[in-house]
Amino acid sequence: MEIDTLVRSYISDHRVARLGTADAGGRPSVIPICYVFDGSIIYSPIDLKPKSVPANGLRRVRNITENKYVCMVIDDYSDDWNELSYVQILGTAEMVEPGDGRQAEHQRAVEMLRNKYTQYRSMDIERRPMIKITPIRCKAWRARNA
Repeated sequence: MEIDTLVRSYISDHRVARLGTADAGGRPSVIPICYVFDGSIIYSPIDLKPKSVPANGLRRVRNITENKYVCMVIDDYSDDWNELSYVQILGTAEMVEPGDGRQAEHQRAVEMLRNKYTQYRSMDIERRPMIKITPIRCKAWRARNA
């Protein structure tokens, strides 16, 4: 899908998004994520921040395995509501594992993440699963000054 240049910049320039997933029964889950955007695909690592279960036990990973459809929101909030904006991305997600035959894609995502987030430079994310989101539809909204 083609994404407008201004929207691509908005997605690329932001540092956090909210990822919505749902299990096979439609029960939703929303979490904040770090991500990178290569202009057409979004990647988010299952990184080494503290987690209570192994990577494959995380709700977002289980949900993506059961139901590939996801929704991601990137937004700016301000008490001046003339400055509000968001981008909503509906897409499909899949897990990309290191060494699953897509090593070059996984490594490129790791490099992009390390360039965007200094915290990932010392984190062993090249050995971790990655969420790959392929946008299907993108909606951008910005408040208009009265």
